[in-house]
Amino acid sequence: MKFQRVAFAVPGDLTTKTGGYIYDRRLIDELRVLGWEVDHIALPDGFPNPTSEQMAEAFSQLCAIAPDCPVIIDGLAFGALDPERVAQIKAPIVALVHHPLAKESGLASDLARAFHDTERRNLGQVQHVLVPSRHTAEILMNEYAIASDKIAIAAPGLDHPCDPPQSQDPPLILSVGIQLPRKGHDTLLRALAQITDLNWQAVIVGAPLDTAYAQDLQALRGALGLEERVNFAGLIERSDLERYYRQASLFALATRYEGYGMVFDEALINGLPIVSCDTGAVPDTVPQDAGFLVPPDRPEAFAEALRRLLTKPELREELHKAAQDHGLRRQLWAETAQSVEAALQPVFAVAQSQKRAVI
Repeated sequence: MKFQRVAFAVPGDLTTKTGGYIYDRRLIDELRVLGWEVDHIALPDGFPNPTSEQMAEAFSQLCAIAPDCPVIIDGLAFGALDPERVAQIKAPIVALVHHPLAKESGLASDLARAFHDTERRNLGQVQHVLVPSRHTAEILMNEYAIASDKIAIAAPGLDHPCDPPQSQDPPLILSVGIQLPRKGHDTLLRALAQITDLNWQAVIVGAPLDTAYAQDLQALRGALGLEERVNFAGLIERSDLERYYRQASLFALATRYEGYGMVFDEALINGLPIVSCDTGAVPDTVPQDAGFLVPPDRPEAFAEALRRLLTKPELREELHKAAQDHGLRRQLWAETAQSVEAALQPVFAVAQSQKRAVI
């Protein structure tokens, strides 16, 4: 029996241009294409650090969902919900964990422990868990005591580019990631400062969500003398981002942690060799023959990888072909939705059987 209705609870503005929100938005769209009725529940935007009023409003919304309608709750909110009140939610819960909240870089140790404890208790109350990668699944099994049969991997999908590459001269180094410490843009800047003897230009795309960190990045760019070569594009339209992907010669993200990293898939489908870090799910997402991975927080190693690609056009072309080949084999968003649909079927079956028992 095919499921026809699901609620999808997401904190804040669903149109926010970050990987997690893009994933949620595309999943909602594709489920509707498959014929599902998806009720979008817009939770307050204070998560994962809500006020008491925002927490109360969130539970008012979640507890109003019918017990025969499963609810997918985005991990940005779910991991921070009051565990005692999660038990009051009547609808079957499916948690969507992009990556555990405790894995965010720069958290104070006591806050990281609090997030870990809360998220672990909440995950113990769900019917099922959706994750974007095998890496995240393993973390939930090993560190959060979640049984493997309660976890479904639904990797992000891709859209194939419509236009051919338009490489620039000098070569464009593209980085895409919101301005948060976890994305490692400070490491990237320090790496770029070590290859100023080469001919290149760089663009860093991503909203300045952490204002203090964004200001630090601006100051660091100035201190390193990179104002003329590195452009902070900020939050841009999708069409402008696609243009940057077409114009770029390589992709660079000095991330400190990723639960998946959708931008890597976008780099691959655009044929961009990748320089990133050996951390989180990145090794599972970036094929070995399509880029170089170095340890996090190692600007010297990052700079050397960039130098190799910039000074060896034949190597860059080899990685370009491999990246594009891998990108073409990655799944489309419709396939992501089909994976989620399969995971929801047993949840819906249990909810319907309980409903009939009550009747």
